Amino acid sequence: MGVALLALNNAHAQELSWLEPERLQHLVEQAFLARRIGDLDAFLLAFDQDARYDSPNFLWFCARYPRFVYVDRIVVASSARGRGCARRLYRDLFEHAAEAGYERVVCEVNSNPPNPASDAFHAALGFVEVGTASVYDGSRTVRYLSHMLTTPDAASMPC
Repeated sequence: MGVALLALNNAHAQELSWLEPERLQHLVEQAFLARRIGDLDAFLLAFDQDARYDSPNFLWFCARYPRFVYVDRIVVASSARGRGCARRLYRDLFEHAAEAGYERVVCEVNSNPPNPASDAFHAALGFVEVGTASVYDGSRTVRYLSHMLTTPDAASMPC
């Protein structure tokens, strides 16, 4: 992923957070799932509850849920928007998480500064709000979201 991933991440630092190369390497090593589309049309980094990660948003979920997969960052290059990349990355994550026995995928979306496109996207995928917080010395307000997965076993069980 390397240099191109770092450049794409840092081009969207307001929504994600700025990363130095060493920090990016640490995050990729800790990831439950790290995926990209194309040379770098889009990427996703997600962690499970056992990751060594100090993000206040990740720690918020750790304090509330014993098992989960946390979407730390997902970004689509402006040249690749509208082609379903984010939806493909989430579908892949949902499949991997369910296969690994997880029932919940979580994330946060900025509410200040607002991110209405991300709000609408996550709502369409079935995420629901489970909390809010002011983070980074009040410079951001976030909405915490959760999406319950249907496991293959549960889906095949009679009602």
